[in-house]
Amino acid sequence: MSALIILCSTPAAKADRLARLLVEEHLAACVQALPGVRSTYRREGVIEQADEVLLLVKTTADRYAALERSLKAHHPYELPEILAIDVAAGLPAYLRWVAEETTRGEHGDAD
Repeated sequence: MSALIILCSTPAAKADRLARLLVEEHLAACVQALPGVRSTYRREGVIEQADEVLLLVKTTADRYAALERSLKAHHPYELPEILAIDVAAGLPAYLRWVAEETTRGEHGDAD
């Protein structure tokens, strides 16, 4: 099972709620919230800036589609940043833990 790191920026007021939701649903083993991100982007022809929190979401490729659906459904932005990065290597025990934590929710298994 291959591990992924998902990058997702969000307003600070929503970061904890999104992180908790992903872990509760077993879509992520861990979510780290990095505050102090300043994003600059073009939206509808206008350059804008926003103070955000960057979520680093640890999951597996098998859970990506469900994680994406959940983020799209609960994220406050119409077009949220959801980028998946393949994990090339990592501590085997940590990668097993990520797989175990995200597998629990795949079939409605209880905690």
